[in-house]
Amino acid sequence: MNKNKDIESYKDFKERFKLLASKQRHLVVNTLSNIFTMRLIGNKTHGDLAEIGIAEFIKQFMYDFDSIHVGKDLFRAKEREEDIMIINEITKSKFPVSLKAYGDGPLQLSTDSDQKMFPYLFKQGKDIKDAKKIKEIFKSKAFSDFNNINVMPLIYNEKDKKCNIMIFDHEKVIKKTSRIKFIGPAESFRKKIMGKSRVHPVFIFLDKNYKYICEVRYGGASANALQRGLWTNTKIATDYFDSLTNGWIDYSHNRTLVKLFALALNSTEESHKETNIILQKDIDKLKKI
Repeated sequence: MNKNKDIESYKDFKERFKLLASKQRHLVVNTLSNIFTMRLIGNKTHGDLAEIGIAEFIKQFMYDFDSIHVGKDLFRAKEREEDIMIINEITKSKFPVSLKAYGDGPLQLSTDSDQKMFPYLFKQGKDIKDAKKIKEIFKSKAFSDFNNINVMPLIYNEKDKKCNIMIFDHEKVIKKTSRIKFIGPAESFRKKIMGKSRVHPVFIFLDKNYKYICEVRYGGASANALQRGLWTNTKIATDYFDSLTNGWIDYSHNRTLVKLFALALNSTEESHKETNIILQKDIDKLKKI
């Protein structure tokens, strides 16, 4: 699979999604409201259902695009993080996307499963300011996937019932990073950003105004999935995100959907087929609004 072609295809998809969200905002609001309603069922349920919900959204409403839910059966065998495969029906190009449903705040962009990034940075020094060296870091083998992480985060603020699809702008990060600084265990970088309760160290990426961009967490054998990899924060690094929904949108819970799931789990496949026909007719009406 051609990585550069993947990147360009993903850029095209993002622009098309933003255009749809601006012209037919009700479609995005409806789908995201239904997805985040799933939190009423369980704290993690919405994340799994977001995968099939967004895949179907692309198939139904984004003309010239198709989408396939990769599925959990294939998850362990995959070479890189992905939940859905998006296909451009015109160019026939396809690219993987990892969907993440996170509350507003810390966001994991990559698990760095090969544990390459942190050890590499540790060898470069604890306070890297040289522009040439920073460019070399981004071009290094350890950071080879940095600009090739197709992550589509569905961010929500449950208290205010607001949500956003925010894409981390890797190209902007590469251009704007002016300092990479080591922060040890129990040390803090501005208490409101990074407290002192951490067990493992991190490297934080900063712009010329000393503003936080992202961080690479410890990648040793003792670190768990939450203590390693590439992370950022949707509250304090907003300048480095591109919103596919053109900003925050209000959502509401659909309790009828919860009842539908309860009934569906206790009814037959025959009734599911009949229900699917009714639901597809409703989707077709939405397309015409």
